[in-house]
Amino acid sequence: MATQNSLDNLAFFAPLDHRTREAVGQQCRWRRFAPNEQIIDRQDEGRDVYFLVEGRVRVVNYSLSGREISFDDLDPGSYFGELSAIDGLPRSANVIALTDSHVLIMPQGVFERTVTENPTLALGVMKNLAYVVRRATERIMDLSTLGANNRVHAEILRLAKSQTEDGRSAIVKPIPVHGDIASRVSTTRETVARVFGDLARTGLVQRRSDHLLITDLAELQEMVEDVRGDGG
Repeated sequence: MATQNSLDNLAFFAPLDHRTREAVGQQCRWRRFAPNEQIIDRQDEGRDVYFLVEGRVRVVNYSLSGREISFDDLDPGSYFGELSAIDGLPRSANVIALTDSHVLIMPQGVFERTVTENPTLALGVMKNLAYVVRRATERIMDLSTLGANNRVHAEILRLAKSQTEDGRSAIVKPIPVHGDIASRVSTTRETVARVFGDLARTGLVQRRSDHLLITDLAELQEMVEDVRGDGG
């Protein structure tokens, strides 16, 4: 049976046999972070890799004026900090705990050995980095080519796709905060509120007590693709 402080709880390490997971886990440490506590500081020289066991964290940067630029929220099973472990450069973003969060902290040397000695893990890291690059490319294109309303549509679509079960509708939970979406797509809370209001009037987005229901993913996708010009 997996204990709370066990690599058995993390899908990333599933390709390893139990004895190897135990040996690797003994070289790591565990820590809890309170809501709003900083886990990683941008430009810090640390090289550890963090694996999120419980909770939710946010990857953010700040402009010179202090405006928050949010990149992503990570759920249990995610990991972060691998860029600095791989290239040896300072951290590229801040990571903040949104809720009480429990993490496994893996030293750089342990991460390097574990990944290089297990090709399946190495391939998993490469696939995750490819996903990050594709996401970043898409968001750069959206920021460069879409108007503010359309960028909000694209962000809602991204959230919906990540939480759909049947590909036709989606339950987005927790309900996204307007300010968070505004930060991700470089617009204002007022714009986000207006877009949500428009979508609610058409019935495409329905607000429930603890979640948003996206009733028609295909229609939302078509709205985004029509403006992006990649629907043909």
